Amino acid sequence: MMLSTTLLSAQDNDERQAVLEVIKAVFDGMRAGDSAAMRPLFHPDIRLQTSFIDKEGQPRMTEGSLESWLEGVGQPKAEGETWDEKIWNYDIQVDQNLATAWTEYTFYRGQELSHCGVNAFQLFKGNEGWQIFQIIDTRRTESCRTPDDDPSAELADVIDNWHIAATMADAETFFGSMTPDAVYIGTDATERWQREEMRAWAKEYFEGESAWAFKPYDRHIVIAEDGRSAWWDEKLDTWMGICRGSGVLTKTSQGWKISHYHLSVTVPNEKIEGFIEFSKQ
Repeated sequence: MMLSTTLLSAQDNDERQAVLEVIKAVFDGMRAGDSAAMRPLFHPDIRLQTSFIDKEGQPRMTEGSLESWLEGVGQPKAEGETWDEKIWNYDIQVDQNLATAWTEYTFYRGQELSHCGVNAFQLFKGNEGWQIFQIIDTRRTESCRTPDDDPSAELADVIDNWHIAATMADAETFFGSMTPDAVYIGTDATERWQREEMRAWAKEYFEGESAWAFKPYDRHIVIAEDGRSAWWDEKLDTWMGICRGSGVLTKTSQGWKISHYHLSVTVPNEKIEGFIEFSKQ
């Protein structure tokens, strides 16, 4: 008997939540200085590694020790010296008794920012439940996210600069703000381009002083729970009147890029019948 897609999805979500609770418990224990509470969360064969770029610019990987980590956690801390690892998002994948989780983090010693990077967790579900059997992290001290950061502001800058690039006929910035496989859907039924197709179509427009000038307003941005994608919708003041745009952004190694955009003309409800008749001509 096959399980329904809905039931399988519910089971996957339950397992992802169970994995998430294990990871959260690790850092709750670290903040509390409770190494005894942390120990059962790790598999006996746990492996800890760190990948980083050294002072000479060379890539390196080092091996850590769970016992050393737990010993450091359990040592008394001076007031204001609590170890605190703040996690910004979780990308969790599960298949049977194997799970992987990718998280962005910033590590604080008290109120002082120490470093940041990503954690890559591997977990195994045995008789003891989900346990972490490998963690590899990256570490850096630049471009660290803090609680005061507003990720929506960064995304808004990407979108605004993209529109400005079209106004200024800056093809390099406009198309460079899109992923290589990005899709742009225009107002005509025939207008569906991938990035390079659109570049060829728009070449003559970007050879002038301005390709087109769309002024966005009333924008709404939503960021996915895993922090790797986002979507937005907005109204646009254009030569066609008020239009609506909606799009998808993807976080890449080069930063946030637009991977999909859909431009549509708005028609007031009271004029839709006339529009339908006109479009038949």
